[in-house]
Amino acid sequence: MRADFSSIAERQKGGAAPLYTPEQRRRRDSSRWTLIQGILAPIQFLIFLISLALVLRYLVTAEGAAAATASIVIKTVALYTIMITGSIWEKVVFDRWLFAPAFYWEDVFSMLVLALHTFYLVALACDLGSERGRMLLALAAYASYAINATQFLLKLRAARLQAAAPGLAVAG
Repeated sequence: MRADFSSIAERQKGGAAPLYTPEQRRRRDSSRWTLIQGILAPIQFLIFLISLALVLRYLVTAEGAAAATASIVIKTVALYTIMITGSIWEKVVFDRWLFAPAFYWEDVFSMLVLALHTFYLVALACDLGSERGRMLLALAAYASYAINATQFLLKLRAARLQAAAPGLAVAG
């Protein structure tokens, strides 16, 4: 997996590189993985909101640790699922498992999100730290997830703008 740094540098300068080439757009629109991502993303977000509420409840009241913990594990499984299917989607659309130039920074940040969620699972499995400390780690993971979700929403918006104005290139 090597990054195409020339394309990344062009995008950072505000270059005219489109988010998708016509062929990539065709592959994106015809792939079942696009639909799968479109279904999984809001499900994962709903799980996130429920889990966030349970974690915050625990941090405020010191009650509901088991429910909060279970919700974090469920959220992490959902995250792994969307990451695996997302990498398949990237392979279909961009012929790369990850770090396609159009989604390079989203994928980089996704690695941080995965790392923090994985650290939580390791801390839980090895009984590292206190319950409160693990919940704070989960909050850090959730903050990174919220940033990453925002990145992807902005990218989805850019794709829609590009589709609405085909002559207009949207920088990724």
